[in-house]
Amino acid sequence: MKTATGSRAQEFRDQLSRRVIVADGAMGTMLYSRGVFINRCFDELNLSQPDLVRQIHQEYVKAGAEIIETNTFGGSRPRLAAFGMAEKLKAINQAGVKLAREAAKDSAYVAGAVGPLGVRIEPLGPTSFAEARAAFREQIEALVEAEVDLLILETFANLDELREAVLAAREVAGDELTIVAQVTIDDFGHLPGGTDPETFTRMMDSWPVDVIGLNCSVGPKTTLETIEQMMAFTTKPISAMPNAGLPMRVEGRNIYLCSPEYMAQYARRMLWAGVRIVGGCCGTTPDHIKLIRSETRSLQPLQKKLSVTVDEPEARSQALPPVGMAAKSKLGAKLAEGKFVAFVEILPPRGVDASREIEGARRCAEHGIDCINVPDGPRASARMSAQVTCQLIQQEAGIEAVNHFCCRDRNILGIQSELLGTHKVGVRNLICITGDPPRMGAYPDATAVFDVDAIGLVNIVRNLNHGLDIGGNPMGSQTALLIGVGANPGALNMDEEIRRFEWKVEAGAEYVVTQPVFDLELLEKFLLRIEHVKIPAICGIWPLTSYRNAEFMVNELRVPVPEEFMARMRSVDSADKARDEGVAIAREMTARVRRMVQGVQLSAPFGRYQMALDVAEAIGPR
Repeated sequence: MKTATGSRAQEFRDQLSRRVIVADGAMGTMLYSRGVFINRCFDELNLSQPDLVRQIHQEYVKAGAEIIETNTFGGSRPRLAAFGMAEKLKAINQAGVKLAREAAKDSAYVAGAVGPLGVRIEPLGPTSFAEARAAFREQIEALVEAEVDLLILETFANLDELREAVLAAREVAGDELTIVAQVTIDDFGHLPGGTDPETFTRMMDSWPVDVIGLNCSVGPKTTLETIEQMMAFTTKPISAMPNAGLPMRVEGRNIYLCSPEYMAQYARRMLWAGVRIVGGCCGTTPDHIKLIRSETRSLQPLQKKLSVTVDEPEARSQALPPVGMAAKSKLGAKLAEGKFVAFVEILPPRGVDASREIEGARRCAEHGIDCINVPDGPRASARMSAQVTCQLIQQEAGIEAVNHFCCRDRNILGIQSELLGTHKVGVRNLICITGDPPRMGAYPDATAVFDVDAIGLVNIVRNLNHGLDIGGNPMGSQTALLIGVGANPGALNMDEEIRRFEWKVEAGAEYVVTQPVFDLELLEKFLLRIEHVKIPAICGIWPLTSYRNAEFMVNELRVPVPEEFMARMRSVDSADKARDEGVAIAREMTARVRRMVQGVQLSAPFGRYQMALDVAEAIGPR
């Protein structure tokens, strides 16, 4: 049996092993919105209205979908027979592949979509397992013959039926084709028949499929919560394609109420959890997929890391020896000597007046703080550039600055130009980050660049430190930039976090600053896992300002906060007491991590610099 376009199928498998891939959204919802009645055979539209189907596929491709599912969810003989179209099965399925391929071209992979048969199988109905497998085999043979790149078996509620679909798919497609198997769940994360996540995950994990996951169901929240449970019982990649919530009947039409922004927010959390294929099901549209794709561009690992040209023989002979860490900056010297350092984070001003920030930096210098850490467009907000803010702080407050440098707003040419300028004006300390996507800020329609992520950025900086531009060409001079990176000890998918961190170190990172930490056990586990890389670690410390602030940390930023600290913040009865309690917790954390790391980064929530300085007192003599 012919098993798809070999090169495309293998290419998809290779891509899946390295990065997150974005799938499309609903086909039925889009057809319904274009006036197709709900009682029509949507699959037959591949023959009778091909332009409509192709147009919807094209809209998903334009939105950034990298997997286009064929309009064949109901393309099996039992489902087509209900519309008197069983004899058109092969034509319908192969036309579905053709239309998806015409839309996808080389921009997306074509997935053959296969849904449940719509009949009851044994022991609950008259259809035997063998009959079910034969029905699946017939449809899948048509899809594979038309050369799909992968198969997606979706919206299954019965594990026995899904098993037969999986076995039929593997019999037809052989080992080359990627098979994705997905179930649908209820409000409690169980299959409609009551099977719990551990049971169905373990069973699906044992089958000959490449990816397991969830689709349809009740919306992104329950999907995320269930996926987090599934992660404990499988090592296979996981996919997530939730509905845009539950539909509501409005003036005779089914309306899904989850906005693209809401879906994108949950897509981000699913990516944090480790999902490898993310998309949408009922109610999702190209608008949803566009924002979901934006999230993946900002979070997923760089797949074609910029080559470090200093390793090439011809370039190596022309590369300049890098400046030692201790000679790059005062911070570099302290880290090289093993001294404990303290940063305070100060955000750039929203306008052109930086007097408040400069005065805050002066106070920090007077209290023995080593550096001021300046974020670059935090939360995708429009502020004074981080580089200029750093320059003003160093010149007017007499304290070194650490420049956050993000990839969101610059292509690789702009990145190089700004890094050269950063060095020239004397701002030598960097933290290389990917950056928050525009969706998080006040201008969600702004375009994100993301030519590279933090890993690629570190590669660029290391090249410049060797006197080479991004093409590996000698520049005749070199930068001396201290390369810092970020890491999250509370990441839901710690294996992925560690892999990314190791890539950053391999690319040239010289120190790491963590996200805010409240759970000491998580920090200890993280430090144990990165012990082999031997670069200084600086722990993020955030003084909580209120119980609501603590909830935001847990629910929005996905930063674990122990229940002990939550209870303490919940127990205070005024804003002043809440701030005092937040400082007390931060002081305790600072004292406890003092022996574990080589520094702390103290946040100053909402510009309250005194809170950070109060926490700094817990550091003790250095």
